[in-house]
Amino acid sequence: MPTPSMEDYIEQIYILIESKGYARVSDIAEALEVHPSSVTKMVQKLDKDEYLNYEKYRGLILTEKGKKIGERLVFRHELLEQFLEIIGVEEENIYEDVEGIEHHLSWNSIDRIGDLVNYFKADKNRVEKLKETKTQNQNN
Repeated sequence: MPTPSMEDYIEQIYILIESKGYARVSDIAEALEVHPSSVTKMVQKLDKDEYLNYEKYRGLILTEKGKKIGERLVFRHELLEQFLEIIGVEEENIYEDVEGIEHHLSWNSIDRIGDLVNYFKADKNRVEKLKETKTQNQNN
């Protein structure tokens, strides 16, 4: 099981490969706001743990194991963003809040949040009623 730090790297590598077709050490460093040397060390560890294949000066590719985890991590991130949006968290707080909580929830909790997001998406009136509740609570 990858550590939270490993998850951040896998998720970012997955996103870069999906959007650009490749992920370079410099791109990963920029996205995660870390030094390239830190990226190189982590990429070597991820290679050793078989999440990706890395060849110095040639680049990296995710293994099937890495792709599967990357896809699931992106899903988790997007789901938590949707959840926070539905419950009325202010837009400017959502990304940082997700970054703060995503590694601390079990997959069972993520699945239950997914159920709740689907419940609200199935009927827009539910979201409106939740907004009304929030407004009422703020006025009390």
